Amino acid sequence: MEDGALDPARTQRQPAKRVFAQDLNQATHSFTRPEDGEEDRAPNFSLLPSGEAANRVFVVGTLMETRDVGTDSEYWRGTVMAASESVSVYAGEYQPEAMQVLSSTETPCYVAVIGKIHSYETDYGINVSLQPEHISVVDEAVRDSWVAETLDATQDRLGALESGETEEADAVLAVYEGNTEDVESAVEDAVDELVAEMDVPETPAQ
Repeated sequence: MEDGALDPARTQRQPAKRVFAQDLNQATHSFTRPEDGEEDRAPNFSLLPSGEAANRVFVVGTLMETRDVGTDSEYWRGTVMAASESVSVYAGEYQPEAMQVLSSTETPCYVAVIGKIHSYETDYGINVSLQPEHISVVDEAVRDSWVAETLDATQDRLGALESGETEEADAVLAVYEGNTEDVESAVEDAVDELVAEMDVPETPAQ
């Protein structure tokens, strides 16, 4: 990792969960846990369809495009291809460092993002995006490592969900009706990508 601040183990007390875009984009349900802090400071969690609650998430992918979508002030949107689906990232005056990265980085490039899932209701349904705490430009090796680690983490969550070993199992069943097809598809895509990379023949030395 090029930027130590982007190591999930070194963020604030709630660790960042590695998630594929399909998991993040369908995390439309959020809630607070007063037992984790004072009532007015209780952390907010998003319920992942894969079977876990996440206060913050860790995503690495290709920053495909950026745009200032603000009206009265700068408000930047970035589109990050996190494995086989894209994630929308928004940063404004309250995320100055992240906004600076979005406004100044040439695309396409690999970026690592730690942030919180933000969901809001529109006339067409609930939209989900990522509100970044940190963004850093990284290399392909970091991105490939994230895919492998996120694959393992997602498979673990799905396994715990299926066996009922996760405390969020009942909530996932109630909110998402146990629908994990898109997340499972993301896992399959990641497996195919990793297998394809292993099968690529080495370039013979000249």
